[in-house]
Amino acid sequence: MATINPIQLQKYLRGTDYPCKRDELVRIARDNGADATTLERLQQIPDRNYEGPQAVSRAVAH
Repeated sequence: MATINPIQLQKYLRGTDYPCKRDELVRIARDNGADATTLERLQQIPDRNYEGPQAVSRAVAH
């Protein structure tokens, strides 16, 4: 599985209002031009509220 750059991930998630659910994170990343690998990884994280960028980065890394 490809490694996702956490800095690039946060660029794709700019403008996110936290807490935020998975589907909204995917939509925001898509709107911000995220690549297919990043979108796929976001779609695979658990469907729950994420309290901030670090929580998203941790979920994507696992």
